[in-house]
Amino acid sequence: MDLSKSLMISAAGLKAQSVRIRVISENLANADSLASSPTDTPYRRKVVSFRNELDRKLGIREVTVDGVTFDRSDFGKRYQPGHPGADADGYVRTPNVEPLLEVMDMRQAQRSYDANLNAADTAKNMIMRTIDLLR
Repeated sequence: MDLSKSLMISAAGLKAQSVRIRVISENLANADSLASSPTDTPYRRKVVSFRNELDRKLGIREVTVDGVTFDRSDFGKRYQPGHPGADADGYVRTPNVEPLLEVMDMRQAQRSYDANLNAADTAKNMIMRTIDLLR
């Protein structure tokens, strides 16, 4: 395989994982945000989906972000009768974000990002060594 193609594949992986890290960070930042009134909905967790895409010009398959969608799981409830977002029974709807799950996803995304970065660095070093040999 051409080393420049491996750089392009790694760059696509870096870009996809950076989007994933940004979305996970947004989920974590909004994990404690509550609805401001009983009719409002709290923050809904976002999920990134990927797809494998063929770049016909380069003849390689790259990972790309297919989209960012909302997690359709149910909201939680917390008993907090003094809150403005509480319903008649005193419950406030909470976001469907599980911080522990988000932290685990963040670790996985960081490791994938690091793996792509290491692959790109290795390809770059191999290109530099080849240039040095040709001198």
